[in-house]
Amino acid sequence: MKRLIALAAGLCALAGAAHAQEIVRGGDPKSAIASVVTVPAGYDTIYVSGMTPPVIDEKATGVAKFGDTKTQTLGVLGRIEAALKTQGATMADVVMMRVLLVGDPAKDGKMDFAGMMEGYKTYFGTAAQPNKPSRITSQVAALVADGMLVEIEVQAAKKK
Repeated sequence: MKRLIALAAGLCALAGAAHAQEIVRGGDPKSAIASVVTVPAGYDTIYVSGMTPPVIDEKATGVAKFGDTKTQTLGVLGRIEAALKTQGATMADVVMMRVLLVGDPAKDGKMDFAGMMEGYKTYFGTAAQPNKPSRITSQVAALVADGMLVEIEVQAAKKK
């Protein structure tokens, strides 16, 4: 009987330890992104559809309607933050990000990666929010509206 009780106690301890596992983010600590993220059992996955930037000037057309790449990135990340909040999650819970950038006419049709990174770094890898997701960034020909330069989709993981 003592063995059975000891075995049951040991199994309970193991179950608690497994439940206490945290998300692991790997890669160069100096990098702006995690090269690999492992999400253990015990987490819910939240999928956030691609978000596009808010209009900042109703009277403008083209890029001026939405702002430059940094401005659009900040607007999109703000929308993502709001969407995550509806699910009880935060930007710290983001584990994967896909960034689509349209070539900026002011940059000879090349994506403004630096502008996107300026906006990105206000949300990820900061003293207040040190977590960084895995990420892909690609240049695309166009988004759904003329002047949009940024669309971002994310996946987040939140403890059950």
